[in-house]
Amino acid sequence: MSVPVWTRDEIESPCVNICVIHPAERICTGCLRSIDEITQWSRMSKEARRAVMEDLPGRAPRLKKRRGGRAARLAKTQE
Repeated sequence: MSVPVWTRDEIESPCVNICVIHPAERICTGCLRSIDEITQWSRMSKEARRAVMEDLPGRAPRLKKRRGGRAARLAKTQE
């Protein structure tokens, strides 16, 4: 017999464990939240979290795709 696990009725964090702050836009390239939103997340109201979550999809176009990095190095070695 399993006992149901108690869970909070909260909006989940959009964090995807890719924590890199874009230098120009000042938002995380993984979850698209600002530093202030990330640090305040646990203290935000449900309504404030929902507002952030609704705004996130519109932030993605602000980040230009990076050039270089591991993928670029691998592409060069395969040429």
